[in-house]
Amino acid sequence: MFNKIFFKKNLISLFILSVAVIGSACSGQPMGQQSGGGGSAASGGSLRLQGSGASFPKPIYEKWVSEYGKINPNVKIDYQSTGSGAGQKAALAKTADFGASDDPMSDEDLKSAGGELLHIPTVLGAVVLTYNLPEVKEPLKLSGETIADVYLGNIKKWNDERIKKDNPNLNLPDADILPVYRADSSGTSAVFTDFLAKTVPAWKEKVGMNKQPSWITGVGVGAKGNDGVMGQVKQTPNSIGYVELTFAKANSLPTARVKNKTGAFVEATLESVSAAAATAQMPEDLRVQITNADGAGAYPISSYTYILVYKDQSDAAKGKALADFLWWATHDGEKFTQDLHYAPLPPEVVVKVEAKINSMTASGKTLRQ
Repeated sequence: MFNKIFFKKNLISLFILSVAVIGSACSGQPMGQQSGGGGSAASGGSLRLQGSGASFPKPIYEKWVSEYGKINPNVKIDYQSTGSGAGQKAALAKTADFGASDDPMSDEDLKSAGGELLHIPTVLGAVVLTYNLPEVKEPLKLSGETIADVYLGNIKKWNDERIKKDNPNLNLPDADILPVYRADSSGTSAVFTDFLAKTVPAWKEKVGMNKQPSWITGVGVGAKGNDGVMGQVKQTPNSIGYVELTFAKANSLPTARVKNKTGAFVEATLESVSAAAATAQMPEDLRVQITNADGAGAYPISSYTYILVYKDQSDAAKGKALADFLWWATHDGEKFTQDLHYAPLPPEVVVKVEAKINSMTASGKTLRQ
């Protein structure tokens, strides 16, 4: 009896061991080694890259991920639109493979990084003032002073004389204005407030430039992400909010023409955004703000948006996949920008971007060869 039980136990153990060996051989891994090389690979031998950050470029990044996946099915990229502040934190903490931000990181934050962080500009976009005024058939004209006064609570009605002065032919309603702002830490807010801080002394003093400013108590309502602000404006008559251009276009809501540095009221277009970039000197580290740019045709609330990556990658396979994706995005991927209302990178900026991507390494070895 004892021999029979002993034989059965050994037979079961031998079967389990055989299954384990076969499974290990099929997976191509030594027994006891976890799949993924510490999280690099997904099932089927593919690589997974996790990105987090700005909602400003969300539509174009989603398009890039989809298109890149068609030609590189073994690279799975997940981009979470968490806001620029969260994207910067994810990059610093290395909780994502790349961060994304419209607001370049500060010198202080870069000093706290666990290595050299690169700023890779990807596209150009516009922060626009979109509004819900069904009876107003022509585009509003807004100066920085007027926009600031709306968000400071100094202008409360749509038919206020200060708005009517720049829009004498519009049928502006005698209705309360509801300003909508970003409640989260946002690069879109940084771009918006940077423009106002440059053009309106009262704004610079009371609010300043910030990813998450201290909004005036009792003025307006907050919403999370460009999607949230857009949704709030779309469903609320007499509201106004600031979003990236493509969100307003996708929701068929109008955008205001904004007074630029030369005094011209300029519509946000691919051409006017590119004109803003054309007058800005791109520094060596590629961190630049292009709000309130020179030039009669420049839209004054324009911005680059950035992907944030460590120059030296800890995982060579993932680093290679990331560098290759960034190269494709800033070259072949630029052809998708126009349909989504972004402007492509200027050729001279692409050259600088190439140098940054080519500088990425893992264990001292260049990732792109």
